[in-house]
Amino acid sequence: MIHSPIKLRHLVAFQEVARLGRFKSAAEALSITQPGVSKTIRELEDSLGVALFERLPRGVRLTPAGRTLLRHAAPALRSLREGIDAIRQDNADSVVRLGALSNVEGGLLPPVLDRLHRAHPQLRMEVDTGTSAALLARLRLGELDLVLGRMSEAEEIRDLQFEHLYYEPLIAVVRRDHPLLGLAQAVDTDAVIAYPWVVPPRGTTLREQLERFWVEQAAQPPRLALETLSLPLSSRYVQLSDAIWVTPFDTAREALQAGDMVRLPQQIELRGGSVGYAVNSSQPLSTAVRLFCNELQSVAKTYPTHETDI
Repeated sequence: MIHSPIKLRHLVAFQEVARLGRFKSAAEALSITQPGVSKTIRELEDSLGVALFERLPRGVRLTPAGRTLLRHAAPALRSLREGIDAIRQDNADSVVRLGALSNVEGGLLPPVLDRLHRAHPQLRMEVDTGTSAALLARLRLGELDLVLGRMSEAEEIRDLQFEHLYYEPLIAVVRRDHPLLGLAQAVDTDAVIAYPWVVPPRGTTLREQLERFWVEQAAQPPRLALETLSLPLSSRYVQLSDAIWVTPFDTAREALQAGDMVRLPQQIELRGGSVGYAVNSSQPLSTAVRLFCNELQSVAKTYPTHETDI
């Protein structure tokens, strides 16, 4: 039973401040005054006997106690909103809100969705893309049902439930007539570093793995031509230039299979990253989400993850 001094308005204000990181922004979103938001949060902290936010020069961030409350409060508020929506419409349980990382957008996800809709045509998918940090934050807030992709090394996953599906290597690829491929000698790291690279942006787990590779090779970081998660941009640019594209295997799988790109021999990581999906364990899974997860696990069991599989 909720402690009586804690009201719904306290939790709503808390969630908005946690989502936006500023009392002023939360006040604008809630259409109330900033002092009103500050007072509401202070009342909640007094009721719980803990500080929920660390006040910073520019905004606030959650304390450990705040993260714990958010992990439980956000799904509860989401369930309340869904309950209200369910009264208004009878199909609230037929929607899956998925966060998809770039490495599954064009590979694993489409066949999963095809199988899902063949078996359950009434289900609707709402798919958002972005970085692991952004999508996992939304999962924690209850705005997403699950997040799919390569993310097991992400620090943000520590308080979420992660289901591993398979390992996927991070690889370096070039266009099929790249100058490196015409060298008589082996394509060593020094030769590779001499060309511009297309890489994931800072703050992503893919970039962290790539930076570890540079350190382990005792190599100077190459000239970075592009830092992006956009697959169409990366692929097309590499096809037109001498740039080297560092990307999860699945994003380049079709180009490798067609012979439009060639994988370089550099081994960026030993085993590969873990591809799977994260859910918020404090948030009950709907029937629609369970059906999607079943199809996802079924496709992943036989999914090609290396050149020898395609």
